Amino acid sequence: MFSFFKKKEKVPSTVTLKPREEFEDITQVSKYFHDETGVNFDKQESILKNKVISFCRQRELYSFSELLSKIHTDSQLKQELIDHLTTNETFFYREMKQILELVELVKNTYSSVDILCAPSATGEEPYSIAISLLEAGVPESKFKIVGIDINSDAITKAKAARYKERNIRNLSNDVLNKYFVKEDDIYILKESIKSMVTFKVVNIFDDSFKNLGRFDFIFSRNMLIYFDKETKLKAKAILESLRKTNEHEVFFGHADLY
Repeated sequence: MFSFFKKKEKVPSTVTLKPREEFEDITQVSKYFHDETGVNFDKQESILKNKVISFCRQRELYSFSELLSKIHTDSQLKQELIDHLTTNETFFYREMKQILELVELVKNTYSSVDILCAPSATGEEPYSIAISLLEAGVPESKFKIVGIDINSDAITKAKAARYKERNIRNLSNDVLNKYFVKEDDIYILKESIKSMVTFKVVNIFDDSFKNLGRFDFIFSRNMLIYFDKETKLKAKAILESLRKTNEHEVFFGHADLY
């Protein structure tokens, strides 16, 4: 005797399809980033495109237009994009000729001075200035240093002041022993030096930039190289407007204004 069973029909499972990706034209993202930060990617559009596509996929954004729509209302996402697209590779005692020139100017100044580092990246430059001033016998009470950067990750690292050997490669053993504590392969700046620099996340093209105050000396090295000619001149004028007087110095990188 045979039994016949009706075969159950297979009910198709619900499949969630991802939206179609649209990552063709990076132009509007490039323009937005330039307008916000001054950084020009015209000669590096393929690099920019790859970086932004990676950024979008990590956040389940499926087009450049969706990204642009969201960053207009999401300040955190905007900062994450800025952090993703800006790099901050530097080291202590970089281009020391200008720092040593600053040291002599401060030594010959009777009053205390205010110094701005824009950008400060991960802190090597402002800390190099502080160490150089101290090594030259300038008392801590005679200077204040402010470091700013558009990249919030860089500012976080600057405040932590933990560096690898490649970052401190120009420092002598005497300086390292005097101002750093070594843990394994990491060199940690002592709190006494860290306290000499105030760090802030600031975009020089934001109106809030002028709230930083006025400075006797301004360092802006290796930032303008990322700008086109028009933006370089705009940034130069903004930085110069923060000088206490027209006679006060602005130190630019050797390639910044060309």
